[in-house]
Amino acid sequence: MRDATDVLANVRRGLLPAHIYSDGEVFRAEQERLFSRAWTFVAHETEVPQPGDYVVRRVLDNSFIVSRDQSGQIHAMFNMCLHRGMQVCRAEQGNASHFRCPYHGWSYRNDGRLVGLPFHKEAYGGEAGFARSGQKLLPAPQLDTYNGLIFISLDPDAPSLPEFLGDFRFYLDYYTGQSASGAEVLGPQRWRIKANWKIGAENFAGDMYHTPQTHTSVVEIGLFREPKAEKRKDGTTYWAGSGGGTTYKLPSGTLEERLAYVGYPDEMIARMKQQWSDEQLDVIGRDGFMVSAASIFPNLSLVHNWPRVADSEQVLPFISLRQWQPISADETEVLSWFVVDKEAPEEFKKLSYKAYLMCFGSSGMFEQDDVENWVSLTKTASGSMARRLLLNSRMGIRHDDSAVTEPLPPEEWAGPGESRVGYSEFNQRRLLAQWADYLEKEPPAVASTAIGLPADTAASCGEAAASCGETVTEALS
Repeated sequence: MRDATDVLANVRRGLLPAHIYSDGEVFRAEQERLFSRAWTFVAHETEVPQPGDYVVRRVLDNSFIVSRDQSGQIHAMFNMCLHRGMQVCRAEQGNASHFRCPYHGWSYRNDGRLVGLPFHKEAYGGEAGFARSGQKLLPAPQLDTYNGLIFISLDPDAPSLPEFLGDFRFYLDYYTGQSASGAEVLGPQRWRIKANWKIGAENFAGDMYHTPQTHTSVVEIGLFREPKAEKRKDGTTYWAGSGGGTTYKLPSGTLEERLAYVGYPDEMIARMKQQWSDEQLDVIGRDGFMVSAASIFPNLSLVHNWPRVADSEQVLPFISLRQWQPISADETEVLSWFVVDKEAPEEFKKLSYKAYLMCFGSSGMFEQDDVENWVSLTKTASGSMARRLLLNSRMGIRHDDSAVTEPLPPEEWAGPGESRVGYSEFNQRRLLAQWADYLEKEPPAVASTAIGLPADTAASCGEAAASCGETVTEALS
C-alpha cells in the first residue's frame, strides 16, 4: 500500500485519506492483513438447528461449509475438494449427511471426513499410495460461538473470541440474550451495493449525526414516537472491546416502564430481568438509555429500533444483524438477518418481523436513505482529487485532542468502556484505529497442509514450502 505510514498515521488522528474508501491497494492490504486475522461472523446456530443442516458462507473469497454433524457439533470447513480443488458444496443451504464432489466423486461426511474415493485401490494402490484414513476437508483455523453467533478466524494464532470481543459482550447480550433460550434468526436477505464495506460498519458503530439530515423524512412521517430526528443527540455513543454503538435517551420511569415504552410485552420484560446482570438492567432502568445501532469490528453490525407498525401509538421493537461482506474496494454484499428472542410470543415475532422489513430490509426506508450516501461517497473517493483530501473525522475532540465531552461517570453509565452523550466520532475513530492496527502488521505466515501423505513426508513438504515462502518474501523486500 503506497504511503502506508502516512495513511495509517492520519487515520489515527481522525484525518481520513478519502481514497481509502475506493482504493484497490488498500483493499488488497485488508485481504492480506485484516481478514486473514480478525474474527469474522459466518452464521447463527439456529440456521443449522438439526444434524446435517448446513449453510455456505464466505470470508472474502474463501467459501466455508458451516455444518452441524450427526453428534450436534458445529464445523466450518473450507469448501474445496482435497483432490483437484473443486467446490464440494454448491448449494447455499440444506441438509446432508455427506457432500460429494461433482468433479471426481470424492465424498465427505458432514464433519469433513473423507469417506469415499472412487477406485482407491486401482488408482492409488489403496492406503499404501494414498492415506485416506484421517483425511478431512480443511477446517477453519479457529471457530467459536457467543450467544449462538458463529465466528471463525483464519489465523490459528489469533486471540480467543472472548478476548477479541472483550467488554462488548456486555452490550451484545441486549441483542442476542434476552432470555435463557437465546435468539433465533430469519434470513439472510442479500443484496449488493456499489459502496466500500467500511462505510456501513462505521455508520452503524456511532453515526447519530446523520440521522437529522439523512432520515428526517422517516421521522417526520410519524414512524417513531420521537417527533424530531435531532433527539438522537440526547443519546450516547459507547465503545468497549472490539465494538461500539449508540443509544436513545428514554423518558423517565421505572425499568419496566422504559422497556414497555419501546414495545416489549410484560412476559419478555420478566425474562430480561432474570437474564441480564444488575449492571445491564441499570443502563436502562437507572441511566435511562436503550441500545440502538452497533458494530463489531470488522464488519458485523446490529440494529435495535421500535417503529410503529400500525395506525396507532403502539410500537414494536425489532433487531437486525447484518454483515458488510467485501466484494471489492467499491462493492459490498449486504447480508441481513432478522433476530428475535426464541421465547417471544408468536404475535410479537410476526409484527417485529414486519417492523424490520419496513425499516431495514432490502427495500427498507432507512436502507434506501443510507445507501444513496454510501454509493456517492465511494464513487467520489475513486477520483484523483480524492488523493489530495483528508476527510475530517474529528468530531468530539479539539485541536489539542482534548475531548469536547468527557465520558459519563459510573453513576451515570453502568456499562463497561466509555460512553458520551451527544454527537461525536469517537466510535468511528476507534473502529478505524483498530483497522489501522491490523494493516500495520505483516501478513500472517501460512503453513501448507499436504493431503494423503505420511506424517514425516508431509512435515518435510511443509518445511520446504515455508522455506520457499521466506525466500520469496526476502526477494520482494
